Amino acid sequence: MSEWVQTFWLSILQGLTEFLPVSSSGHLVLVPSLLGWEDQGLVFDVAVHIGTLLAVLFYFRKEVLLLMSDWVKSISGGGMTVYGRLAWSIGFATIFVGVAGVVFENTIDGMLRNPIPIAVATIVFGIVLGLADKFGQRVRDIDSIGWRDACIIGFAQAIALIPGTSRSGITISAGLAVGLTREAAARFSFLLSIPVILLAGGWQSRKLFGDNNGDLIDVRLLVFAIVISAMFAWMCIHYFLRFIDRFGFLPFVIYRLLLGVILLLVFM
Repeated sequence: MSEWVQTFWLSILQGLTEFLPVSSSGHLVLVPSLLGWEDQGLVFDVAVHIGTLLAVLFYFRKEVLLLMSDWVKSISGGGMTVYGRLAWSIGFATIFVGVAGVVFENTIDGMLRNPIPIAVATIVFGIVLGLADKFGQRVRDIDSIGWRDACIIGFAQAIALIPGTSRSGITISAGLAVGLTREAAARFSFLLSIPVILLAGGWQSRKLFGDNNGDLIDVRLLVFAIVISAMFAWMCIHYFLRFIDRFGFLPFVIYRLLLGVILLLVFM
């Protein structure tokens, strides 16, 4: 298959699944395996993460500006505002995944990047999402998030390093578990993705340039992947927030259970 066609479809896949509770990393490992495609490589991973980062920054540009300005106020004597506290909560929650990513990098890239653990994680954390959506109180807004909530959601986000878990899925589940509304849990998950994507992209770039692979990069293909993933990630965020308000998370739970069972049947 043409490298451009493969990049096109995988960029769409990344853009759609980065913010859906279905695991983008799991899909990007599984789809090439199922279709017999060659591994997309580190350059592609960096490119599509740049695309999804641009999408979430643009969609939440007003909130991001408020988070940044109020965080600066909080450290310069201007007092603590709602957005200032939210910015600190996002930063605190990010620590967990940063530490876990460094400590368990080899394990994650090695043993866990195969279909069986992905299938198991897809099923288990799909059930977790369903339970959190069903039994969560869903009464708190995003401005009520505090240190305890950030700790719980941050710890949950670290678990998402396991391919198949879904970063958005596990953080939304944790948000629902502490009483956030569906929209509040999703919005906090999206905002929390910003520093996480920056960290992941920086870490991958370090390895990329450390291996002196710059001469292997097709800049046109990289820009193409960024644009496609950014477009579909923006659309995903926009329609996802509307979808969960009306239908909840049950469709995603069902999808994860079916996908996990199919993978087990195929690869066991």
